[in-house]
Amino acid sequence: MIFTNLDVWKEARTLVKMVYATTSLFPKEERFGLQSQIKRSVISIPSNIAEGCGRNSLKETLQFFFIARGSAYELEAQLYLSFDLNFITEEQLSSLLKQLETVRKLLGGLVNYFRAQLKSQVTQPATKNPQLNKP
Repeated sequence: MIFTNLDVWKEARTLVKMVYATTSLFPKEERFGLQSQIKRSVISIPSNIAEGCGRNSLKETLQFFFIARGSAYELEAQLYLSFDLNFITEEQLSSLLKQLETVRKLLGGLVNYFRAQLKSQVTQPATKNPQLNKP
């Protein structure tokens, strides 16, 4: 699977651009605080999707997709905090959350697909040919 072809990865890149544009307007004293943490969270989403696609097993791939999903929830909390601290407007928050929800839905679909693949891999019966069952 080529991660650059995935819609979820493309949408996550759009989210990164949106977040960077928005956080560039944060107060200077937040450069190493909330702004930095938000950037790490948003970068983690497409990065972990890409890394998951490069793994050798479905289980490892899923683990990286779960990390990306966790980063998406972390980002959501940080965006609400940014709004609470008046670093972003309600309109900016809404726009970012809408894009984040798009990413989460696509990521959820990808997770479900890989879970089904993993489940079918586990439940497939062993072949009747003893030569193919050898390690």
